Amino acid sequence: MADPSTQSNYLDICTEQVAFDWNVDFHKKIINGSATHKMIVRKEGVNEVIFDTADLDISTIEVDGKATQFDVRPKHPVMGSALHVPLPKGLKVGSLVTATINYRTTESCIALQWLEKEQTQGKTFPYLFSQCQPIYARALAPLQDTSSSKIRYTAKVSSVLPVLLSAIRVSPPSDGPAHGGKVIGKDLLTYVYNQPVPIPPYLIAIAVGNVQYRAFPKPDGKQWTTGLWAEPEMIDSAFWEFSEDTARFLAAAEKLVIPYKFGVYDLLVLPPAFPYGGMENACLTFLTPTLLTGDRALVDVVVHELTHSWFGNGVTHANPSHFWLNEGWTTYIERLLLQVLHSPAERGFSFVIGQKALVDSLKLYEDRPKYQRLVIDFEVGEDPDDAYSSIAYEKGANLILHLERTLGGLDVFIPYIRDYVETYIGKSITTEQWKDHLYGYFTKNGGPLKIKALDSVDWNAWLYGEGLKLPVEMEYDLTLARQAYELAEKWDASRKTEISKLEFKESDLSNFNTNQTIVFLERLQTYDALPSDLTLHLGTLYRLSTTQNAELRFRFYQVALADTLSPAATSLAIEAAKWVVGNDGTGVIKGRMKFCRPVFRAVSKVDQALAIETWEKSKMSFFPSIRKRIEQDIGITDAKK
Repeated sequence: MADPSTQSNYLDICTEQVAFDWNVDFHKKIINGSATHKMIVRKEGVNEVIFDTADLDISTIEVDGKATQFDVRPKHPVMGSALHVPLPKGLKVGSLVTATINYRTTESCIALQWLEKEQTQGKTFPYLFSQCQPIYARALAPLQDTSSSKIRYTAKVSSVLPVLLSAIRVSPPSDGPAHGGKVIGKDLLTYVYNQPVPIPPYLIAIAVGNVQYRAFPKPDGKQWTTGLWAEPEMIDSAFWEFSEDTARFLAAAEKLVIPYKFGVYDLLVLPPAFPYGGMENACLTFLTPTLLTGDRALVDVVVHELTHSWFGNGVTHANPSHFWLNEGWTTYIERLLLQVLHSPAERGFSFVIGQKALVDSLKLYEDRPKYQRLVIDFEVGEDPDDAYSSIAYEKGANLILHLERTLGGLDVFIPYIRDYVETYIGKSITTEQWKDHLYGYFTKNGGPLKIKALDSVDWNAWLYGEGLKLPVEMEYDLTLARQAYELAEKWDASRKTEISKLEFKESDLSNFNTNQTIVFLERLQTYDALPSDLTLHLGTLYRLSTTQNAELRFRFYQVALADTLSPAATSLAIEAAKWVVGNDGTGVIKGRMKFCRPVFRAVSKVDQALAIETWEKSKMSFFPSIRKRIEQDIGITDAKK
């Protein structure tokens, strides 16, 4: 089946490599330049190539060096405008064609966020970053924007600020003087990059700003390098947070799966407008600054993102219907690595944390149960972002954990994982292909007993089932969760006790790390909402209502706003609204979708007028694609349209 989210004719002729030649213009807030496609014919007699575009200004096009006419079709609200380019006649299967498209982005570009200098840590230079997943690469460049068709790319990018791309830097050297020794913010410098490994277009990424590089220690015997990029003002804290574990995580992942293919694995800590915890852009993982907790408690996000090097960047979902193959597998392997690196208790604890996110997402889609499925049958032109949630991650990871247990444990399952990756690395596949390989592997490596075990799995319920529960009641190691559960139970039992007679102390959380406190707060949400006085005491005693740890502040607001009619919710909704847009004295927005969408939803349920007023004043600080989602969440636009 063709990808329902693209208008390109990638099945007839497909791009194999793109050469970008870009100039970054901070004054006009555009990228202008060209994209040169080297394409191979797949269908005899194809007479045109169709590219995906979105709000691009196309000026001229050449095919095999000759200027040609082109046709930009009317804009589809999700898929953008199809760019039709005629081709020479008589093309045979295997023929090579080159097309150079000169263009520029526009102010409507949904893939780019242009930040004013005041929105950065240093407050001195502006900043630019991209987010192309799931289908926004077409707003950055004219492409066949489908994960079914992987491409290599090279790039020359001219800018007055340092440039980072999801590729290997050719020049100037990463470990040399910043901006090649030129004056940052003044002198124009051309950065050259090469991505020799074919990747899906959504992994094309750019970031431009006043960033510096610091290398992580390189493990013995490894050919790849790893390091950190960040603004100078946060590079020390970010380096401390990630330097101890990143290379160790990557080496452990190689042992579990197969060697790392991309040569470079760097981290970039972005300004707070970045909408995700992390984004697995090839060679350069983008990270939110909310991970900088000072206790390394959230570094497992790096484990997740680097695991994508095999699951997503390596073995890729063919189209949005099979997105769970990326995220379910990555989440499962991330947690398996936690067991390898730490203990089985850490693995179980991570599943416990994920369970709350899964339940919340399943509830969110009760009115659209199609999006509760793992495999979603998207219609042509349906927006895959409408279905984005924790379901692909958590339901997918639980399915694979269930398979591991059903088939006999890790000794049996790990060799299968390696074979799966070796079979499909560099390819884009569907759920059917994954399942066929699973059965094929265990037919050869287990025989009738393993096939009988696989046949016992309720495949329809796992892949296409709807509702609020998993097909199987999953059990996890609760060792690290017990203390958090016990403390939550005590708070629930104290709802009728006078505040002055409570025995809780600030030191209750002194032995908890960030994740244990998260589990405590999430456990509280499984009980009836606490009375207002108890909620306010909780926030004050443990300093949850003022903490700068975004993970904890967010969970506290989820507890505090649960009873939408309570006095506590009324007062704390105001504080939550200020916090999420940075009007709390910090000036730091919470652009991460994990935080901003649920907080705006919760505030809107307490006081919709407050949510809308807060949003209207601050919306331009959030990433373009997130604006649409939040406006749906708080009732400005209809989510079902």
